[in-house]
Parts: sequence; C-alpha cells; structure tokens
Amino acid sequence: MLGLSDIKTGKKILWDGQPYVVLDYQHSKMGRAGAVMRTKLRNILTGATIEYTFQDKDKFEEAETIKSTAQYLYPEGDEYHFMDSESYEQFALPAATLGDTAKYLIEGTEVTVLNYDGHAINVELPVKMEFAVKDAPPGIKGDTASGGDKVVILENGLTLTVPLFISAGDRVIVNTEKGTYVSRA
Repeated sequence: MLGLSDIKTGKKILWDGQPYVVLDYQHSKMGRAGAVMRTKLRNILTGATIEYTFQDKDKFEEAETIKSTAQYLYPEGDEYHFMDSESYEQFALPAATLGDTAKYLIEGTEVTVLNYDGHAINVELPVKMEFAVKDAPPGIKGDTASGGDKVVILENGLTLTVPLFISAGDRVIVNTEKGTYVSRA
C-alpha cells in the first residue's frame, strides 16, 4: 500500500477501483491538522481529469501497467492504428485517448504502449523526435531584432518556431513533451 509520500508526478495509482496517473501534486500541512496532498489526476481508461485532496490516512495501491513497444501504422476516422512489435497484433486507440500525442505520430514511428488489465490504453512517445521541415519562409539576413525566430511547417502538418537558419528540407529534433525546437538533426 502506498501513502502520501509516494505521490509523485507520473505515478500510476488505483483510486476508487480506477487507475489514475498523477499530473500534479501539492503537499500542505496546517498547524495541528494532518498533512494533505492536493492532486490533479487523469483517469488512464477514460482520460477524464479530476482534482482530489488526499488525507494523511489515505492509502492506495500502485496501478500495474505493463509497457510494450508498437509501431504506428495509420489513422482511420477518429482512431489511430498500431501494431504490437512482439505479437504483430493490430489495435486501435481513439483520438480522444491520445490527445496531443496524435499530432506527433508519423507512419512507422516506434512508441511505448501502456497496457492495463491486458488492454492497450495509451501510448508514450520518445521525448525527442526527428521531423523534416516541409515549408519554411526564407530567413532574411540581419533580421534578428525580433529574436531570430520563424514559424515552419513540419512533415506532419505541425507548426513550430525555429531559428532563422532552418530551411525547407532540413531535419529538426522536437521535444514532444513541450512541443519546442531542440536542434537541427
């Protein structure tokens, strides 16, 4: 059983019979009263986000999620299809479950799949991914008064702010957690 001290960002817990991932937490203690932990939790199965305050006496279990690898295949309607790297079985996840992760998916991308109770429930991308720049306005020599940035369009349709020296056809590395430019590949 886990207690208040075990709550950390990214921790997967079972609460009220449902698996949750901790998005944010804040510990507080007021005088004689016991410690409390204010948390923001996302239901792993439904994607719903709740805020809950745990008391010092609350105990909970860790949600058993198993990670495996899969390859992204294609989108179809409101679903994204993947193939398990070991069993070669195909499965689909709805766009609502993937959230912002879906905008970084390109055919053939290797992803980490979170499995709960024998079912794929979500995917995790690598922190840094490489993309080709599809369209970029020309950088004007000497135009650095505005910080030296411009907006380009990547091969997956995503817009990204990059330095002026990036041009169409270049490959860039993007931080998928923050959605920011890291470096030229």
